Amino acid sequence: MTLSSMSFVLSEMSTAAVEASEVLYGGLAADVRLLVDVAIRTRVDAERVAAARDLVRQAEQILAEDASPEAAGIHFNTEGRSWNWGNAVVGVRNAIAPPVVLRWVDDRTVRSEVDLGAAYEGPPGCVHGGVSALLLDHLMGECGSAAHTRLIVTGSLTLRYLRPLPLGRIHMQAQISREDDRKVTVTAHLGSDDHGDKPAVEATGLFIVPRWAREGAVSGSLD
Repeated sequence: MTLSSMSFVLSEMSTAAVEASEVLYGGLAADVRLLVDVAIRTRVDAERVAAARDLVRQAEQILAEDASPEAAGIHFNTEGRSWNWGNAVVGVRNAIAPPVVLRWVDDRTVRSEVDLGAAYEGPPGCVHGGVSALLLDHLMGECGSAAHTRLIVTGSLTLRYLRPLPLGRIHMQAQISREDDRKVTVTAHLGSDDHGDKPAVEATGLFIVPRWAREGAVSGSLD
């Protein structure tokens, strides 16, 4: 698949309609997220599992009555609002996403906190290393976009796993460390309250402003 400015879809939805839709379908995604978590931890008997599976199939059939055949993609409107509901990290309608909510300290630094439960486990009681990489890649990409004033893609990502990261509340931060024409270097780390100020994972990423993004009219970030 080739990315270009045409990969981003202009929508006629108003910002008010977007936010209402996020409340509606975001609530559904939150329910599914809870279902995934309890499905991992449940110990009910076979009869109760069968009953639960019947209900899940009923829900799937209802939702499939009017479902797009395409992935969610990234959309924006004329009011400056953009949304990527299917994103694996911040997607409001994606039950796989924690989801992460970003806090901009300034146009060069981004922070976030998120709760990671049983669905994100790798080593016993700890966050999967690939999940840490996923979260940091997105956080760093958002940071490198300089508060969504430019579009960038990941060029390379280097991670150092310093210690196991327990499941639970995770905090992370990314900051721009260097800019050189189309290249943006971002450093980041994440950890937990169990570690105090010591990070569990550190990362350095090189992000690139595509040539077509310099020519186009779409601003934002893309991973």
